[in-house]
Formats: sequence, C-alpha cells, structure tokens
Amino acid sequence: MKKIHKVSRRSFMKTSASIGLAVGAPMILPSRLFGENAPSNTLAMASIGTGRMGHGDMKECLGQGLSVNARIVAVCDLDRNRAQHAKGEVEKLYAGEFAKASYRGVAAYGDFRELLARPDIDGVTISTPEHWHALIGIAAAEAGKDMYLQKPITYSVVEGQRLAGAVRKNNVVLQTGSQQRSSIYFRKTCELVRNGRIGKLHTIETTLPEDKGVGENIAMDVPENLDYDLWTGPAAEQPYTEHRVHPRQGFGRPGWLQIEQYCRGMITGWGAHMYDIAQWGNGTDVDSGPVSFEAAAEFPERGLFNVHTKFQSTAIYANGVKMLSKSGNPAGVKFIGDEGWIFVQRGSFKSGPERILREKIGEGELHLYESKNHMLNFLECMRSRKDPIAPVEVGHRSNTVCVITHIAMKLGRKLAWDPARQRFENDDEANRMLDYPHRAPWTV
Repeated sequence: MKKIHKVSRRSFMKTSASIGLAVGAPMILPSRLFGENAPSNTLAMASIGTGRMGHGDMKECLGQGLSVNARIVAVCDLDRNRAQHAKGEVEKLYAGEFAKASYRGVAAYGDFRELLARPDIDGVTISTPEHWHALIGIAAAEAGKDMYLQKPITYSVVEGQRLAGAVRKNNVVLQTGSQQRSSIYFRKTCELVRNGRIGKLHTIETTLPEDKGVGENIAMDVPENLDYDLWTGPAAEQPYTEHRVHPRQGFGRPGWLQIEQYCRGMITGWGAHMYDIAQWGNGTDVDSGPVSFEAAAEFPERGLFNVHTKFQSTAIYANGVKMLSKSGNPAGVKFIGDEGWIFVQRGSFKSGPERILREKIGEGELHLYESKNHMLNFLECMRSRKDPIAPVEVGHRSNTVCVITHIAMKLGRKLAWDPARQRFENDDEANRMLDYPHRAPWTV
C-alpha cells in the first residue's frame, strides 16, 4: 500500500482540488445537490473505520440503506486487513442485487483523506479511535460530506466547538452516534419527565460501567498491514504494542479504550450516552449544561491502561437540578421528582408509582423528536436536509458534561462552568485542559 505523507487538512483539500482540475478529472457531484432530480437518486455512502464499532455501523448503514436507496461505495481503515474484510462484506451483500451495470463496486482505502477527496460520495460513517473524531469530522464537513459520527463526537470541548462550527458553515448533516435517543424507552422517559409526570424534577442519577483489567506494555514490531503512524495521528508518538491499538485478529475490545491519550475512559465511553439522556430529560441538551462540577475517581496502577476505574461526581444545573453520577451496574439514568421517579436503561424502564409509565402525552403537551432507528434517521435527514435526532450541538453539549467531569476528576476541586461562554470561571488551569494537545501537523 502506498505510503501517504501527512499534510495539513487545508493544504490537502486545496491540493486535491487543484490536481483534479489539472488532470481533467470528471466532476461527479453528490446526489444531494440534485435532490429528487438526481440522475440515479442513490446516496453514495462510505465507512471510515471498520473495526469493532465501525464494522457494526457499516453493517447498519448497509441494511438501512436498502430501504432508502443508499449504497456503500467505499470503505477505509488504516489496518489493511480490516479494510479488505469490510470491502468483502459489502460486496457479499450487494453481489446478488447489484450484479448489473449500475453496481459501481466498493473501493478500499487506507487513508481517510483519499476517500474524502472523492466528490461523488454523499455521506460517511466515522467510527475511529476518539482522538481522531474531531479531525476527521471537520475534514468531512469541509469536504461537504454528511456524517454519522460515533460518540463522543470529539475528545475535547474546544474540538467540539470547532466541529459544530464546521458542520454549520458547510451545511452538512451530522448524526451523533447516541443511539439511545432512537429508543422508545429513553424518549418516552424524557417526555414524561419534561411534561411533569414525576412532578418537579430535582435529582438525576446516572450510573456508568467500570473499566477493569491490565494492559501489557510489551514492545512489538508494527504489523505490515497497519499504518501505525497514521493511527497515532494527533497523539504523541509511542512505541507500538497490540494492547495500545486493537487486536490483530477479530473485533475484540481494543486497548486504546483504556488509555487516556486516546480517550477518557467510561466517563466519555458510556457517559456520552447517559449524560445525553440526562440532558434531554432536563431540557438542557442543545445549548446549556451544568454550572458546577465536583468529582473524585480512582486511577490505579494497571500497566498500560490508565483511565479512571471507579468514580463519583456531582453536577448542578442553573435550574437547581442536581445530577449525581457513579460507576456501577446497571448502567442507566434515574429521574427523581417531588411526585415520583423513572429509571431507564437499555431495553427497559420502571417507575414509582407504576402508573406513571402508563400515562400518555396529550396533543397539547411537549412531544420530543421521534426516531425509530438511529441510522435510518440519519439517512432520511440526508435527503430532507433536516437536523437528525442527535445533531452536532447535542452531541457536543453531552460530551462537554463528560469532559468537564473528567477534568474535575483530575483536578480534585469544585469547578464553576459557564455554559454560554463554554469556559471555567476564574480557573486558567482548568481552561487549559479544554483542548487536546495535537501533535504537529495534525490540528483542528
């Protein structure tokens, strides 16, 4: 596979455009620019990152795409084995249906920049390690691609601000991979809370799973099928070992999920899900968030793995609602009001008193955005050009709660947060922790 030299995002896009003109490449415009009058009216999709989560997102896009005329035409992974496996999976599904002249085939890439330079691609799924989310998301927005971006949508708050700006500037659709929003259990819970069925909300309790295990930091030769330099990207250079990246065989849980250089651990991994629901039920999910944070966490010696294990935190909203969080099981969200409570987790919910869950939301009451399938909602919004159920601002604000909680864990003191300015009050040290220390030349 050809080695790709790193260049800045802006230079790459400008260079790609100039090369296209110089060689007289045909101008193939995305189908969304034509709407219903598109020559084929087929949404051309691509998957960036085809590992553990990416493989699942790709398969979901494949399946849901059949009902809305969306087809995957390209896959990308810097692990050549995974890219080829993904290509084979797509071709296997399409073999019967597209054994015709209209089938364009599936291209496999090792570098996301080459894929984004294709003008015929309408949208992408992005399911990479978290330290790459902002860079690829912004590059996709600037290339005019709609995107389904796995949560947390960025590693840092500053990256989230810049991603949101790029999405709105370029008028692209972004669906955050917070699929719980498309579950009837979570939507109905938030509707009941927002419509006062538990009385006045005063407390939200969130529970997240706990990371466990030890990562062995044994120096290894980089596999020939892996572009490890590109995998490292904006992160500081470190020696390769399998526990740092992902399993060489299969789609088991990758080690980077427990290494702080690439993610923040369960506080973002599952916190992005549960805080998203907490914010939705509190009506603070679009442009707000808590105003104060306190947290404590354990960071035991676990070899290569260094994210938090057990934790607990307290956040307070301007409306007086208190959010208490901790590690444990089952993972879920409990809304407590002065007249009752509702606890919701994946696949079920319960309430006290029980009658609360039997109550219906009237025509004149608040009805939240309804989506029955997260990927399908994204694909449908690619056509309608409307916001999906988890747009960029929602993904950013949910992740902001996670990131600030993590900062509070590290600093061990109470933090005052201004949701409007998205800055800490009178705390320069905390404010410096709002961005990710990108390695040159990878910047947002």
